[in-house]
Amino acid sequence: MQGATMQQMRFHCDRDTLRINELLAKGYESKMKSAGELVCFYANELLGTPYVAHTLEGDSEMLTINIDELDCTTFVETLYALARTTLDRRYSWRDYAANLESVRYRAGVMTDYSSRLHYISEWIIDNNARGNLVEVTGDLPHSQHQIKTINFMSQHKDSYQSLKSDNAMVDKIKMAENKLRKHRMPVLAKSWLGNKEVQAALQNGDFVGLVTKIEGLDISHLGIIVKDDKGEPHLLDASMSGGKVMLEDKPLKQYLSGSRSTTTAIRVFRMP
Repeated sequence: MQGATMQQMRFHCDRDTLRINELLAKGYESKMKSAGELVCFYANELLGTPYVAHTLEGDSEMLTINIDELDCTTFVETLYALARTTLDRRYSWRDYAANLESVRYRAGVMTDYSSRLHYISEWIIDNNARGNLVEVTGDLPHSQHQIKTINFMSQHKDSYQSLKSDNAMVDKIKMAENKLRKHRMPVLAKSWLGNKEVQAALQNGDFVGLVTKIEGLDISHLGIIVKDDKGEPHLLDASMSGGKVMLEDKPLKQYLSGSRSTTTAIRVFRMP
């Protein structure tokens, strides 16, 4: 399948490709074999990277390659693409770019703004169908299901530069949202995060999404699971409040009982 051409890529700076090749070389030299190990390895390499929002936005949709500025979603996508490229025993930034496009866009193909997997619910459905990721939330002890209609973007189009004055694009977004009407999704209530069974079931390098009670929205934040020496899960994320990629000091249960008042539960995804 033909991926994005050079003309369809947007780079942060002229060192992006060199930096990606350097990271991939480090990943290869680490001799790590499992996806979870590689996700954690690359997350540690990216610690301290500045948090910057809206790096994917522009006058037209392009495959944005930027590992110097990350938000919570681009951080997780970057970790996926680095780990997948290493697992495939490929070592070039071009292979990284192909894997980044695969995880970011519907069916792995970038066309326009609407082809981006904006909602994490569709992101996991689409990537699960293609073998990129698997959701394990439903396999966790004490998980349950929640039904929610997801349509935040079309209901708040003025908050999105690409939707403000483009009714045709809004219609395309609505078509994607129609598939998420009364969407049934597995969740794990945050009150269970101190449970030993749950903690044992979570793995280092798992991707975690924070389920929000905001109307029309499914997940408001992404990161990865890193366990401390007591086996308690922490969140490693591109933190807007912290201004960088960082490991949160408090265990995930305490972190979510604090400032994350709109978060009700988590969902967990894993690279197979």
